Formats: sequence, structure tokens, C-alpha cells
Amino acid sequence: MVRYLLVLSIGIGLGIAGVAAAHHHKAGESVRVLAARDIVEKLDGKESAVSVVEVSLNPGEAGSPHRHPGPVFGYIVEGEYELGINDDPVQVFHVGETFYEPTGCLHRVSRNPSSDHKMRLIAVLLHPRDVKELAIPEHKEDKDQ
Repeated sequence: MVRYLLVLSIGIGLGIAGVAAAHHHKAGESVRVLAARDIVEKLDGKESAVSVVEVSLNPGEAGSPHRHPGPVFGYIVEGEYELGINDDPVQVFHVGETFYEPTGCLHRVSRNPSSDHKMRLIAVLLHPRDVKELAIPEHKEDKDQ
């Protein structure tokens, strides 16, 4: 019964998401939505939702700089992950470690430093319900304004 309810709630969450099961941002980088659902809590006074995604990077691959519309909590499942936010020094996270990204910070470095192992992480993103994108690309011209 518990297993049935868990599968049912995940299925409902995926239905609410209304998004494709996988997104490829760059060669070697994959972001897959595992679950999404509206929540009762508000974020900055707005109706909110939570999305759980799996991010995978092939050896030596990196993601593009971006920002998130809410806080992010991540857990490294496989490999190593280099993360640089705002002007903070780049940090390396290993399997079993967690990280936090504040709302709107510049996620400038997202890289798998390994030359031979895949990296996977699970990220939980809290965000306003009406957002169009969970990761907002950072364009060079955005920084100049």
C-alpha cells in the first residue's frame, strides 16, 4: 500500500510538472525532471512549487552559467562536482555531500572535473509556481547591464 501511494504521488507530481522528461543543455549534460508539485508554503509571498531533478555530466563536461528562481539543495549521487556561485571560490563536492544555492545567485561553474567518471546529482528546487524556466541562462550581455 505504501509503495502504491508513493508511485501514485510521484506520477501525480510528474503530471503536474507538464514538462519533458529530459532536457539536454549542452553535449554531455542532461537534466531530467523526476517530480514536481505545488506546495502550500509560499516563496517571497508567491504561490510556490517544488521540482526534483537529476543532473548528469559526462567526464570533463560543464554546464552553462545560469540562475534559479528559488533556492536549490543538491545531493551528489555519483562522481565529483565542481560548483562555483557568484564570486565565491569553486568548491568540489563528492558522493554523499550536499550543497545549497541561494535564490537568484549566479551559478557560474557547474562541471564534472573527472576525465573518466560520470557525475550525477539530485537537486531540489523551490520556486514560484508561475516560473517558465527552472534554470535561467546567463547571457554575457546580461552582465554588462
